[in-house]
Amino acid sequence: MQHIRVERRGRVTRIELARPEVLNAINAAMHDELEQAFNAFAADPEQWICVVTGAGRAFCAGTDLKSVVAEGRKPYPAHGYAGLIQRFDCDKPIIAAVNGLALGGGFELALACDIIIAVESAGFGLPEPLVGAVALGGGVHRLARQIGLKQAMGMILASRRVDAREGERLGFVTEVVPDGDLDAAVERWTAAILKGAPLSVRASKQAVMRGLDEPDLASALANQARYPAFGTWFNSADAAEGPRAFAEKRAPEWQGR
Repeated sequence: MQHIRVERRGRVTRIELARPEVLNAINAAMHDELEQAFNAFAADPEQWICVVTGAGRAFCAGTDLKSVVAEGRKPYPAHGYAGLIQRFDCDKPIIAAVNGLALGGGFELALACDIIIAVESAGFGLPEPLVGAVALGGGVHRLARQIGLKQAMGMILASRRVDAREGERLGFVTEVVPDGDLDAAVERWTAAILKGAPLSVRASKQAVMRGLDEPDLASALANQARYPAFGTWFNSADAAEGPRAFAEKRAPEWQGR
């Protein structure tokens, strides 16, 4: 990989955008590399959590416009912008560790993650109109769904940038930490998630996301047992291991099956 770094530590895959000289702006080659990295994570039964972060002082400044001018626009990979924006079939948790600016497509990448942990100096925004573009990589849709229409419109229409604390207040940032504490916070979150049965975590994520697409709460409750991840969890060895470990007063040993 030329533009990203991928590291696996235990059950956690770490994907780092590695073009710090251009604030990790994404070019066509990086799109393809991210697609490959997320595909590998999704397919690996031994990898249960993914963390996405950036090298240097930025998370991601969005699209590398200079490369677009030089090379022309190229189609996005199968799962959309950054290999993640349209990846609706991955039920494993994905965490954005936002170490600095997350603008345009970089903000869209973070919004596509399940949890956003941001340093105090981080900034978020969709400045696409300032360069004659539209945030169609999920930004206009996810932001409105995650923080509400009026606040989203304020950010989108005025290309308004917000800091991490305001992002937390608005509801799209999960936790804000001091700039030097990001790695420790990520470790804390991944450790907490890994305490739970992986199939339970995935079934929970799928139930949340599919439930939001149901017409009402009654439909979500009625249909949740039909969601694929529910069946996988319900019939798993881990579903039996949890109660057994509790009864035997020992820590459960999750196998992910």
